Amino acid sequence: MAPTDAEYVRIAGELRDAITAGRYGEGEQLPTLRELSDHYGVSQVTVRKAIALLRDEGLVESRTRLGTRVRPRPPVHRLQADRYRSAPVPSTPFTRDQGVTWSEYRLDKRFERVAADEVLAGLFACTPGEPLLARHFVFYSNDEPSQMSTSYVRWSDVGGTPVADPIYEPWPGGTRAQLLTLGIRVARVEEALTGGMPTDAETRTLHLGKGVPVLRFTRKHVADDGRVVEVAHPIVRRADTTVVEYVIPIEE
Repeated sequence: MAPTDAEYVRIAGELRDAITAGRYGEGEQLPTLRELSDHYGVSQVTVRKAIALLRDEGLVESRTRLGTRVRPRPPVHRLQADRYRSAPVPSTPFTRDQGVTWSEYRLDKRFERVAADEVLAGLFACTPGEPLLARHFVFYSNDEPSQMSTSYVRWSDVGGTPVADPIYEPWPGGTRAQLLTLGIRVARVEEALTGGMPTDAETRTLHLGKGVPVLRFTRKHVADDGRVVEVAHPIVRRADTTVVEYVIPIEE
């Protein structure tokens, strides 16, 4: 690492620590480039590189002639193990995760009929080429995009039914309630979780800084006859404000 690189990384680290500790609060202006340059005894170019690193992490935002301020941090949300169980009020697992009411819930949606590729065929345990309905969603919490996903269901199950019509989304109770209207009872939900850096599309859709990682879930709804009836691949959330909670019973 070159000396100039070491300097901007060090400065970014000190500013990051100050933001995390609350010495610079949400919406508060950071010192000017000149002030930071004088404070650290480095060039403004080095300070700009430090600020750019924090901006890529989603911690600050800069505007011409308005300086750099600390970005409001999205609230942390906990994904609990029981979120797919039925609830007595209009809700979905997403609204329960986010702690929003039905009236606050909004989503963008796009439906299309597709053929199962090799990956989806493996997840569904079906033949490649089987017709599927792909449902592309962007979920909003208080008008901020919080989650995106593509959910697939078998066309043979949903074709010609309200489940295949986006006008009925959002559907109270989510996928499990939808499938139950078709006589399909979900016996279990399986999830696999990975982490990584976002794609350009994920960064744009979820309004992420370039340095903010994401969590990607692959979810399967499995019917009581053992048949996979829905696959979400993937569900994407920002990783820095998502806590995934698991309860693991241990028999003595």
